[in-house]
Order: sequence, then structure tokens, then C-alpha cells
Amino acid sequence: MSSRLPGPRTASGTAPAPLPHPREVIAVSADGARVHAEVYGPEGAPAVVLAHGWTCSIAFWAEQIRDLARDHRVIAYDQRGHGRTPVPAGPSGYSTRALADDLEAVLAATLGPGERAVLAGHSMGGMTLMAAAARPAFREHAAAALLCSTGPSRLTAESLVVPLRAGGLRTRLTQGILGARAPLGPVTPVSRRILKYATMGPGSPAERVDACARIVHACPRRARVAWSHVLAGLDLDADVRRLELPVAVLVGTADRLTPPVHSRALVAALPRCVGTEELAGVGHMTPVEAPEAVTARIRELVTTYLDVQPQQGRQQEQKEGAA
Repeated sequence: MSSRLPGPRTASGTAPAPLPHPREVIAVSADGARVHAEVYGPEGAPAVVLAHGWTCSIAFWAEQIRDLARDHRVIAYDQRGHGRTPVPAGPSGYSTRALADDLEAVLAATLGPGERAVLAGHSMGGMTLMAAAARPAFREHAAAALLCSTGPSRLTAESLVVPLRAGGLRTRLTQGILGARAPLGPVTPVSRRILKYATMGPGSPAERVDACARIVHACPRRARVAWSHVLAGLDLDADVRRLELPVAVLVGTADRLTPPVHSRALVAALPRCVGTEELAGVGHMTPVEAPEAVTARIRELVTTYLDVQPQQGRQQEQKEGAA
């Protein structure tokens, strides 16, 4: 049974087209953890790997899967403690090392030897790509990457969720809010308003806010809290400089969780940044808030660096080298 949830309704109020039926894969990570993955689309098509963020799941990528699976092989997986991937038994299961281990396991379980893919990571998923930058399986399989609404360090210090001036008080309050142990409970009008303020742009339609709320509220409390502690102490600045493949960066200008200051730092540090985009009025949940923009950037990376017409990719790389 697929872990995916229906996507938001269209502007006309109609339900979106059903998602294609996935092939389910269980990848076994370095510590024996079993990671749930789903593969969509035709065999032999260009491969795309999607890594979701904190408190999300495969369902977060519904719009990208629906579009890309028509002519791509789309691989999406649930990070440990999210979706259908079990919650780790103890604190050792929560670390950036574990995130990188899980990504390597998914790549090994779903791609053939030497097979290349475009990888897209949102929020904690982008941090997963950074953490895995020097891993052999990542370097073998990753042709290009999209870092979407993410950052490498200072997450609570730079967060704008608490409307105070930057400083120790704001950082401590942010850590307390994001690491709160209280259960989220059922989705209510109040919880939707809180989630929209913290994670989405002010113009986000109600149906998209509801879709995000249902996904976030489904995350187990233990995993949500444990991963919040990992993110509060995150330091992947050195790993960013190891991302030697072509990387595009995307962020919303209204992102309170990982505001554009992070994306600008990524652009400055990446060895091969091949494009950056700031989406006006969009918040942190870019794949749901601006699905067309995110999907278009993934398609652009596939066409340039992974297409069956490799000469185009070689020409692009030559241009970068001459720049």
C-alpha cells in the first residue's frame, strides 16, 4: 500500500489526477534500519531521487511525482521516523550520519551500478544531500542536485518564526517552539493558521495549507522532537564545499524556517552552483506551495545533466569551465 496522500485540489475545486501505482522498495541502512522507498514511472527513464524534509513524508512530493513520473523514474523515500520508515529505537538513530547512510542505502537499492540520477532535497532532505556529499554512493549516482528551502547551519539562530530581533532570546525561543514535546493532535483551524504562519507564504491557498498540515501532523512526536534537536545543532558548512556536482538552489522569499540568507550562503560556498532562484511570497514548503517552479527546475537539471542527449550536458559543463 502506498504511503502517499491525495494532493491539494485544483483551482476549480476538482480532485487532482491519481498518482501512478508505485513499486515499493525496502532499503537497509548501515545500522540495519529499514527505509521505505517508492519508485514511480517507466523503467529505463531518467531517474530522479526525492528526499523530503523534517516532519514530512513521500506525500510531500505528490505534485512532483504526478508530473515527473510521466517520463521519469521517480524514487522517493520516507526519512527515518517519518511516513512508513520506522522510528529509530534510540538516540543513536538520529544524526546527519544516519541521514547520509539512509540516502546511500536508497541509492544502492533503487539504482543500478553506475546509474546516475538528479537528486532533489527539501529542507532536511537538502541537508541529507549535504551530509552525503563525500559518500561513495552519492558520488557514484548523483549527476546534479537541487537544494530546496534548506541551509547548512545556524538554523535556529537565523529562523524568523519568532518575531524578535536576532539574538540569544530569539534563538532559545525558536529552539523551544520547534522542539516542543506537546502532541500536535488533530488538524484544526487554529493549527492550520499556526502552520501557515510558521512554514508557508501569506498567499498560500487553503487547500495547500491543509495538505501540508495533514502531512506534518502525521509525523510521530518522538521523531519530530528528536530530529529538531539534530537540526538545532546542525553544522554542515564543510560538507557544502564537498558538493562538487552541479547544484541549483531554490528558496521562497517568505521562508521563515530557512530564510534566503541560508540559500545565499549556499550559493557562495558551492563549488558548482548552476542557478539560484528566490520565489516571491513563497514560504518554506516550496514543493507544495510552488510545485510548478520546483518541478521545472528538476526537469531542467535532468535535461542538462542526465538526458539521453549527453552532448548537451557536456556543452553546459564546458561553458561552466570557461566561465
